[in-house]
Amino acid sequence: NRAPIQEGEYTKTVYSHIREQKYDQAAKILGNELNNFPTSRCALSLLGYCYYHMQDFMNAAQVYAQLVQACPDNDEYKVYHIQTLLKSGNYEEASQVCTTVENSEYTERVMLLQAAIAYEQDEVQLARSILDQCNPLAEEKQVFEGALFWKEKRHAEAMKMFNDVMQSMGYHADLAYNIALCNYSMKQYGPALKHIAEIIERGVRDHPELSVGALSEGNGGLAARSVGNTGVLKETALIEAFNLKAAIEYMMKNFEASKDALDDMPPRDETELDAVTLHNHALVEMEAKPTEGFRKLNFLLSQHPSPPETFVNLL
Repeated sequence: NRAPIQEGEYTKTVYSHIREQKYDQAAKILGNELNNFPTSRCALSLLGYCYYHMQDFMNAAQVYAQLVQACPDNDEYKVYHIQTLLKSGNYEEASQVCTTVENSEYTERVMLLQAAIAYEQDEVQLARSILDQCNPLAEEKQVFEGALFWKEKRHAEAMKMFNDVMQSMGYHADLAYNIALCNYSMKQYGPALKHIAEIIERGVRDHPELSVGALSEGNGGLAARSVGNTGVLKETALIEAFNLKAAIEYMMKNFEASKDALDDMPPRDETELDAVTLHNHALVEMEAKPTEGFRKLNFLLSQHPSPPETFVNLL
């Protein structure tokens, strides 16, 4: 049991947790504060920030919706609201909020978000036409154009874009993952696995706290402690890399290696798993634990948005 936080220590403790990236602990304290002061703009703003960094975009969107309601003239909150709606798959609502931002300072940012909303809904031409009206940083535009090429199945052109950005910006795990995904899409499994191996190697070396391989090592039968969905985890692209490795091994009929790739992921609780990871776990469990596999696939079908593959595999 933690000692109760003294009156004057409240702000200091919250900021200390945020600085140490213990967003879940900060969010608990802020939640309690909001029970007492439901309209505290400061507490809401910090809670939205914490949820965003915990990758809990649905709760973050609800918090920013409250902030927008409380401060209807604050366009910065509207932009954060759009971002969280986009990341939680509420594209229609995100589009509606885009039309309410009036401050010209955010025009460019909102247009990029509109392009991203169009991209997520497979409206490639619309996304490209919006992107052509923007002047983002050269690298940001190149990455977006690469993603559009990939969506159009122009995988070689997409890969060239991502490689060019990597040349100018240096190594970034998400770019390496994009390149690996292009290799995978062109059935070039060898080069894809090479990029994946580097992502994993760097993740293990730079972030030992993410406990890669802790689940597969078993820890004497004890469940490994969840590392949560943090911004750091997202930056390493480890989850995406292990999922892609599992998919490649599965395609090559190496089912044990596919299961190992999923077990080697940084440990998270089942409630924290993203749709793709849950989907892949369900697939590899179909042989040994069909009931468990179907439970996960059925759960995915009730989610929004669910991965497009889910429906196919249930038929």
